[in-house]
Amino acid sequence: MAEEKAPPAFEQISTLLARGKFVRARELLHAMDPADVAHLLESSPPKARLALWQLVDPDQEGDILDELSEDVQRGILKLMDADKVAAATEGMETDDLAYVLRGLPDEVYRKVLKAMDTQDRSRLEQVLSYADDSAGAIMNTDTVTLRPDVTVDVVMRYLRRRGELPKGTDSLYVVNKADKLVGEVPLSVLVTAAPTDKVREVMDAEPEPVHYTMAETDVAQLFARYDWYSAPVVDDEGHLLGRITVDDVVDIIREDASHSMMSMAGLDDEEDTFAPVLKSTGRRTLWLGVNLLTALAAAAVSNLFEDTLAQLATLAVLMTIVPSMGGIAGSQTLTLVIRGMALGHIGTQNARFLFTKEMAIGLLNGLIWAGLIALIVGIWKEDMTLAAIIAFAMGINLIAAAAAGVVVPLVMKKFSIDPALAGGVVLTTVTDVVGLFAFLGSATLLLTQHSL
Repeated sequence: MAEEKAPPAFEQISTLLARGKFVRARELLHAMDPADVAHLLESSPPKARLALWQLVDPDQEGDILDELSEDVQRGILKLMDADKVAAATEGMETDDLAYVLRGLPDEVYRKVLKAMDTQDRSRLEQVLSYADDSAGAIMNTDTVTLRPDVTVDVVMRYLRRRGELPKGTDSLYVVNKADKLVGEVPLSVLVTAAPTDKVREVMDAEPEPVHYTMAETDVAQLFARYDWYSAPVVDDEGHLLGRITVDDVVDIIREDASHSMMSMAGLDDEEDTFAPVLKSTGRRTLWLGVNLLTALAAAAVSNLFEDTLAQLATLAVLMTIVPSMGGIAGSQTLTLVIRGMALGHIGTQNARFLFTKEMAIGLLNGLIWAGLIALIVGIWKEDMTLAAIIAFAMGINLIAAAAAGVVVPLVMKKFSIDPALAGGVVLTTVTDVVGLFAFLGSATLLLTQHSL
């Protein structure tokens, strides 16, 4: 008989908690990686999450907090007093600690700062002074710097005395007496260089620094484009402020992907899956209200042609086809454009070309699907006038959908509105209104003169 696999940690620990075996559950939690514990907490309902947090290893609390999504993290922090938060965050990297502290109440925030030594507090306050979602806000100030005139042998002896390098270090940065960045030395180069070589002889004299005001999404694009593992961060005068490592960038990419997916449904990208009912209901009510207004706009168009619909029941059967096709076609274009904007592929220099391309696609799709729906309706209803009407409306709406799919996100970006958040609603409104107006309007002009 084959050996039965052990159940996943979630099921195993949940079973132990249900049976009151807290000691064994604590042992399993303490043996888990902080990232796995964070995943377990995010996968647990509120009551189970509270019980689990009380069992986690206090020495791992800071690492676990760092791995949690913002919504879950804030819920956990509310269970802790200021002293416990200060103890849990001790030893965290500057960028990670800044991320945690931004969500704390002022009282707890000040107490955590007070518990830190002067140097760490100064570094943290520096990072907290930068704008959210900027390179400065996600950088780590713990760097190893060198002078260009020392030898490799001196550097190696210094590193051996130091004993440990900051997490994620793949290069050492070279600065002058004014602490301005003048180069970088990859560790792979350093360990293979001759001991008598000067740092200036082995360093890359043209480093590619990131300005501290650069948006974190732009930083992520640079890392992806050039396969960086880390990058130095500098100020306006070129002074070295810190560094960004690839693990921070992975978090940014993951958050951006989550943001795009959740925003399409009007949800917060950090929303807790197991948040309380009233809290989740409140967050979704606004988005549902916006969608109701757009639905009323489409209904208002239908109401303009109420007499036509009352006389021609066949139209009521067919009227949903045109907006539906326009919505799908528009969503395809919208998704493509939002993705291109996120990757930095779309700008003022190529927006016109993209618009022309998508309009051509809309025209071709309009001809193809208008012809097909005309054939289907002509055979089904045995009325070529009705077939021509729905074909005309289909063609018009597919072209309008293509135009809206490009224009809507570009206009929203110009006005600093997130296209992923509201683009779908605006697009749906456009395709519904245009589709219904084209279909019912042409039907009013033509079919009211004939009998179906």
